[in-house]
Amino acid sequence: MPETERKEAVTVVGAGLVGSLLAMYLARRGYTVEVLERRPDMRREVIDAGRSINLAISTRGLHALRQVGLEAEALKHAIPMRGRMIHSAKGELTYQPYGKDDSQHINSLSRAWLNTFLMTEAERTGRVHIRFKQRVTHADFDTGALTVHDEATGETRREEGRVLFGTDGSGSAVRQEMDRLPGFAATQEQLGHGYKELTIPPGPGGAFQMEKHALHIWPRGTYMLIALPNEDGSFTCTLFLPWKGPVSFESLDTPARLESFFQDQFPDAKALIPDLVDAYFSRPTGSMVTVKCAPWRVGGQAVALGDAAHAIVPFFGQGMNCGFEDCVVLDGLLGRHGRWEDVFADFERLRKTNADAIADMAVENFIEMRDSTGNPRFLLEKAVEKVLLNAFPGEFVSRYTLVSFSRVPYRLAYEVGAIAGGIVSELSEGLTRAEDVNLERAGQLIRGRLVPFMKEHADGFRTEG
Repeated sequence: MPETERKEAVTVVGAGLVGSLLAMYLARRGYTVEVLERRPDMRREVIDAGRSINLAISTRGLHALRQVGLEAEALKHAIPMRGRMIHSAKGELTYQPYGKDDSQHINSLSRAWLNTFLMTEAERTGRVHIRFKQRVTHADFDTGALTVHDEATGETRREEGRVLFGTDGSGSAVRQEMDRLPGFAATQEQLGHGYKELTIPPGPGGAFQMEKHALHIWPRGTYMLIALPNEDGSFTCTLFLPWKGPVSFESLDTPARLESFFQDQFPDAKALIPDLVDAYFSRPTGSMVTVKCAPWRVGGQAVALGDAAHAIVPFFGQGMNCGFEDCVVLDGLLGRHGRWEDVFADFERLRKTNADAIADMAVENFIEMRDSTGNPRFLLEKAVEKVLLNAFPGEFVSRYTLVSFSRVPYRLAYEVGAIAGGIVSELSEGLTRAEDVNLERAGQLIRGRLVPFMKEHADGFRTEG
């Protein structure tokens, strides 16, 4: 579509992170954008959405913000996390850097701050109008009409013939409407674990009571606790437990059992959470789901993006980053194609395999975080990986590096991870110290297995970092 002034109005359903950013991209292309949000305006009312308070924004998400001039402001409110800080049951600490050096880090950012910031910036374009308490009850894809219930007034109305963007999250009303169409298929795989938010308050004078620049993990096999830093010196903790079983949300049903469990498993965290019992029993328990569906579009009339098309569990910190990358890809296609149908078809072709890949990696990373991060062999392999990253720049790359610190397609990162992981595992056999890794043998393996794969897929690896 040529870069001309457009008068066409489009509708975005959902004013969350992806919907608000998408509205800005569309406004920049000259569209008038109506955004329909089911919730009240979070800038004026407190909303307990049951969502994680923190986000881990990394290269893909920052790139998307950079395109609309918002990266610098977002980073002012972000706290760099340069690695994982592993807490043993005895309170011992082990630090695992994320990248080859401190320049490679992810960033803790407040979900509420970012969402309100994006909504306000979208409205500032003058082309975006966000309407709150608006619930989509039906989409007629034959006529392009949308039925909307205004929960503030109780009235129901029809909106005719607008192109529709579904960015309304994992429980998407737009996807549910697509589900009625012949040939549409969707799977929703509920994780057997739930989560609950807790808080470590700031110390005296707003001091951080643990290492500020780390993502803290208490890995305990089938369950874990994590903590991310906040601007005010606090940490948002998230407890991940099975729904049922010997140690589960079902079993921790009294204050005494909860306190005993934390004293046994997370004693250092318990000492820093003064309102543990009240917070645990008063806050909602969240659920996590992986959503895969196809197709993501209905002709040139509608398309789903972000969690509405591909919800993933939060254990690679990529849900928002992936959704923001959707906006970047869609925007590029708007500059290339003249018909919505072509834009949407190309968008799904480019993004579906990548979304499936990060969904699978997120589940795998959950197992790694809760179980492997405290394992001596895992720690050794991570140390060997870092040695290789520094010894073979441009030749050896890891899955985590590609996912978090590049914009290489997720599906290539997944495949590289399998090759690189095999090399690291082989080189770690018989080692007790990472510094003793055989670099000559490493070079042979890397140049024999990994480099040829990267050359074969050179176009994907040329994506800017």
